[in-house]
Amino acid sequence: MLKHIIQVMTSTSTVLHLGLGAFHRAHQLAYMQALRDAGDVAWRSVSANIRPDADDPASILARQDHAYTLEVTRASGAREYRRITVLDAALPYTPGLEQALAVGAAASTRIVSFTVTEAGYYLDADGVLAAGSDELRAALDAARQGQPGTTIYGVLAAILRRRQQQGSGPLTLLCCDNLRHNGRRVQAGLRQFLALAGAADLAAWVEAHTSFPNTMVDRITPSASAELFARVRAATGRDDRAAVGCEAHTQWVIEDDFRNGRPGWEHVGVQLVDAVDRFEEAKIRVLNASHSAIAWAGSLAGHRHIHEALRDPRIHSLVHAWITDGVFDCLRPSPIDLDAYRDQVLERFAGDAIQDTVERVLVDSFAKLPGFVVPTIRDRIRLKLDLEPVAILPALFLRVLLRWRAGTLPTAYRDQARERAGCAVIDAICDAVDPVAAFCAEPLFWDELAGDPRLVRAIGAAMPGVAAMETAV
Repeated sequence: MLKHIIQVMTSTSTVLHLGLGAFHRAHQLAYMQALRDAGDVAWRSVSANIRPDADDPASILARQDHAYTLEVTRASGAREYRRITVLDAALPYTPGLEQALAVGAAASTRIVSFTVTEAGYYLDADGVLAAGSDELRAALDAARQGQPGTTIYGVLAAILRRRQQQGSGPLTLLCCDNLRHNGRRVQAGLRQFLALAGAADLAAWVEAHTSFPNTMVDRITPSASAELFARVRAATGRDDRAAVGCEAHTQWVIEDDFRNGRPGWEHVGVQLVDAVDRFEEAKIRVLNASHSAIAWAGSLAGHRHIHEALRDPRIHSLVHAWITDGVFDCLRPSPIDLDAYRDQVLERFAGDAIQDTVERVLVDSFAKLPGFVVPTIRDRIRLKLDLEPVAILPALFLRVLLRWRAGTLPTAYRDQARERAGCAVIDAICDAVDPVAAFCAEPLFWDELAGDPRLVRAIGAAMPGVAAMETAV
């Protein structure tokens, strides 16, 4: 298989994507399909899983000639079914990741993109690598032995080492996760990783031969379900276990900083810009933070779906206030029509067509609080603004932690950071005489704001409002 893939790639340029999840298949590959449909066949798409996964879609895709169905649901509820055939190969995880490394190191591969979720980058608010975590220690040990391990930094380091050795040429590394300044943050994380691994020569090569464009991505992509598979079967006649469902809205904004060419994405709706900051801040603070707030409040109130939670007047009110009274002061002046953007975001979340679940959005909240919410709180403190409009969100998250620890949270909660080091943090907070003070003192969430008395007062004052959120609906 690998020999065939490399042979096919020699006459074309390739994008290798690391992380074969639903979002990648609903977003990046949908844009690549649009290019192929427009007659642009200059680029190939290969995707690979870099971690063990009991539900690895690569094996399913291999049985389907790497094709799958994308169910696109409009706000009206109307559904369209698109066949995605642009994926040339889906590489399953195997120890050593030989196939992924070989494709990444090939001279025809000009872009390596990736989606590993926010928590998969091991970075604090200042971009400092959490080098003491067990997973990163294992990754560093593997890197010193010339192995990729299963973290994004270890895999990228292994690919880049081979490119250096083979003289394969420059490479663009394209993060597609919801991290603020994601390209620069990944660049900083990789730089720190290589320093800790003692790979100064590779670090120098990376500085000279790679770029890390910032990006902003947006498309709600619920987890696949039996209902999705049944709809696809009824609409297409195919029993497609790799099918993905998503909303019709999609956005991809990319800093146009590529080292070795790129697809003509601007012809299929991608925005190639000099800087993504203005798009990124509005999206992260308005959309991503609100999405998490709905999930936190929805889980406490016992809602299963995001649209059900937002239709709860209490939750709608707090999210609207977060955006209007809390976020807007920190974004203005803005070239974006913020009121229209807010209304569009809330309309998308309130729609019941895609059946997005609270459980899915709850995932990796440890990274989402500092990534999506804390920057607005930090700005309001800097601007000497009241914290009352924004304190309800961290209060909701604290209550989620308390309920999860007590075994009374109605929603299942999965979190990479929680599973690595967060359980000790949760224990310390929940066992404290004053959980609010303990929570506000935790640098994992608050960095330099940890222990700030203004924070303690505001979140303490917001807790009764959270209690009201937990009453029966």
